[in-house]
Amino acid sequence: MVQSPTKFGSESLDNIVKRLTSTSDPRRRYEYVLWLAKKLPPMPTHLLVDELKVKGCVSEVYVLGQLVDGKLSWQGYSDALITRGLLSLLIQGLNQLTPAQVMAIDPVFIEATGLQGSLTPSRANGFLNIFLNMQAQARGLAKSVSYKPQ
Repeated sequence: MVQSPTKFGSESLDNIVKRLTSTSDPRRRYEYVLWLAKKLPPMPTHLLVDELKVKGCVSEVYVLGQLVDGKLSWQGYSDALITRGLLSLLIQGLNQLTPAQVMAIDPVFIEATGLQGSLTPSRANGFLNIFLNMQAQARGLAKSVSYKPQ
């Protein structure tokens, strides 16, 4: 099956960006992010550990990527509703991609969402930090798979 090229790296991410940019009303974008927050499944409390905590976020944010049949499956948690929505957006956008696909995504999609006008500078920075953390996890998982001891 040949997949059509995507603008931002995944069909899901493209759809989320399209949905966010379909309105010029910043309040509607914000409401969509809050709706995404409510859709994020709870992360088991035993996974809320320092190793999974995203550095550089004002809120408490945890994210875990795991390889399942060569594709990434993500879980996450944030104590702040808007940050949980941003995390949910990233989880949906990066879920079921290979580590190489996640590593290849350019953070320019964050600007394309149009959310910057609705976010404080610290939240916008946190959004980027969550994304970069997810890319770093993907990179680590790719290395662990490519290393096969003799």
